[in-house]
Amino acid sequence: MKSNILIIGAGISGVSIAYNLAKKGVKGIHVIDRGYFTNGATGRCGAGVRQQWATEGNCILAKMSIDFFEHAKQTLEYQGDLEFKQEGYLILATTETEHDQFTKNVQLQNRLGIPSKQLTKKEALEIVPHLNPNAFISATFCQTDGHLNPFKMTEAYYLAAKKLGVTFSFYEEALEIKVNDHKITEVVTNKETYQVEKVVNAAGGYAKEVGLLAGVEIPVYSENHEILATEPIEKLQGPMVMSFSKNIYCQQVPHGAFLMGRGNPQAVKSHHVESSWQFLDEMAKTVVDIMPILGNLRVIRQWGGSYNMSPDRQPIISDTDQLDGFYMACGFSGHGFMFAPITGLLLSEIILNEKTTVDLAPLHLDRFKEKGFNYIEKSVV
Repeated sequence: MKSNILIIGAGISGVSIAYNLAKKGVKGIHVIDRGYFTNGATGRCGAGVRQQWATEGNCILAKMSIDFFEHAKQTLEYQGDLEFKQEGYLILATTETEHDQFTKNVQLQNRLGIPSKQLTKKEALEIVPHLNPNAFISATFCQTDGHLNPFKMTEAYYLAAKKLGVTFSFYEEALEIKVNDHKITEVVTNKETYQVEKVVNAAGGYAKEVGLLAGVEIPVYSENHEILATEPIEKLQGPMVMSFSKNIYCQQVPHGAFLMGRGNPQAVKSHHVESSWQFLDEMAKTVVDIMPILGNLRVIRQWGGSYNMSPDRQPIISDTDQLDGFYMACGFSGHGFMFAPITGLLLSEIILNEKTTVDLAPLHLDRFKEKGFNYIEKSVV
């Protein structure tokens, strides 16, 4: 089978890339995924979308993506409800060091047009009254941050891409990428052999392995981060409450359940996506410390999901001089969902040799060739 562009990975990044290419008139785009629709990181994510970051690059990507999410239903002509709510992110500072860092973060964010602000403890309690006042010293808040349904948002891209002629196949795994004279010639899967010159690696947790199939070394790895969902209750909380130092994010989604997630400092590099009693125990202690009233909720289920981690916790959106026609969108460090709109746009611009909307040097794979590469993003849970 012949394709102009083969995209490996049908999570939201891959589908967004396909849509953006097709919107620009590209034909012959085919997307494959080793599992079912949204079976990877997209379908297991915490569904938050925020612009409050500590690095300029991530702030810019997030702001542009939020701008798209605000009109995504109309732009993609989606018939359902994307469940997009902009009730903000309230990020708690629990130490003086963190408070000082947040002061710098807000200055950066405001300079880039993000309407975040630093709050006193009293102001934070006015937004989320059930916070334990002894658990934090200050906070930051951005009203335009929020929540989206990851399944519906990805479906919106998927349906829009199909209308533009993009084709998809699921339960299809790339097994070999054949290269001749520094160029891709074929991609062999468990179902088909594709004659193709351009391949996009949007494989999420398996991005490193897909890169190795093509002989491209990508310095990313995957680790498990866990989440739980509670029973639904009447609306209690508007914004996402997050603490980097306490390793938690917690939001009430539109249908009433609370989603709570955290990382595991002892997590090993792997593709495991199980969830443990240890996670439940640590999460219960943390959330009861920060928001005691939530200790009365019953847990309905818990699960794990793959964070594809980059060395500086910022994404890799890039081509590579290691192989002509090979492109990648990976290393999102748990934030690929919220960056998907700009990821799709930028990859389409790179592939079509257009002037990119933002400077891609800080996101290029080559940045890791330098010992003192970009500042490591600390605003990650």
